[in-house]
Amino acid sequence: MDGLNDLRDFLTTRRARLTPQQAGLPDFGGRRRVTGLRREEVALLAGMSTEYYIRLERGNAIGFSEAVLDGVSRALQLDDAERSHLFDLVRTANVGTSPTRRPAQRKAQVRASLQQTIDAMSTVPVFVQNGRLDAVATNALGHALFSEMFVDPRRPMNAARFVFLDTRAQSFYTDWEGNTRQIVAMLRREAGRDPYDKNLTDLVGELSTQSELFRKLWSAHDVREHRAGIKSIHHPVVGDLDLTFETLDIKSEQGLQMLVFIAEPGSASHDGLQLLANWVATRTAQARAIDAISQIPVDRDADTIPHD
Repeated sequence: MDGLNDLRDFLTTRRARLTPQQAGLPDFGGRRRVTGLRREEVALLAGMSTEYYIRLERGNAIGFSEAVLDGVSRALQLDDAERSHLFDLVRTANVGTSPTRRPAQRKAQVRASLQQTIDAMSTVPVFVQNGRLDAVATNALGHALFSEMFVDPRRPMNAARFVFLDTRAQSFYTDWEGNTRQIVAMLRREAGRDPYDKNLTDLVGELSTQSELFRKLWSAHDVREHRAGIKSIHHPVVGDLDLTFETLDIKSEQGLQMLVFIAEPGSASHDGLQLLANWVATRTAQARAIDAISQIPVDRDADTIPHD
């Protein structure tokens, strides 16, 4: 990731998606040489000089106050995630283009007490991830729900790698294309927050090298938060499921989010999720029974052949 270029490209792509009519500006007709708004139109809407705005778009962000950036956000009609991303890009641009990279602080697992809490939530699938979209923890039902992701033996399992590089993803997600856009937008948001995370940079490089679709979506500079919505999947055991998810920040584990999935009561998805829960319970009971049998001591000196 390049802080100066990312700031320039983000602002340029946000300008390109807005027409003068959408921005509330008069259209005097004639041929426009640019797609979307011109720089001077953004400056007018933001209440600043054209030269000042051009300086920002070129990556020279020193001295831009929060009020000025808020004006740019309003002019470009940025949502909350995009506004936060703009502020992150400005901070990065002000640091410089070649800061010292620091080791990634991505957690590989959660505390034992948190895992116990997740396991106790046995009636709903739970999935814990970091900003890079690594699977950090699940409960049994969450692991079963996303079992297709865990077929790849590499750990940690990464949702972005699954979506773009595993052919199973296209049949697993009912709206696979929508998920590809969402995944990239989430990684873009994380890259703005932590542009010097080497593991994230390596992941983006891997996906860019192996997926033309990823490269195309990455160049769009769209950003998104992953807070709530509907996840529609085709599960190999129980079939189609439409699940509502809520995302919770784990305050005691910085950078981690817990996703909890539920189905509407009385729906076919609710029945399917219950069936999956029963399937998990049965397999768990069988595994415990096998484990218990394996713990029974064997008296190797006892006769095993009956005598007449």
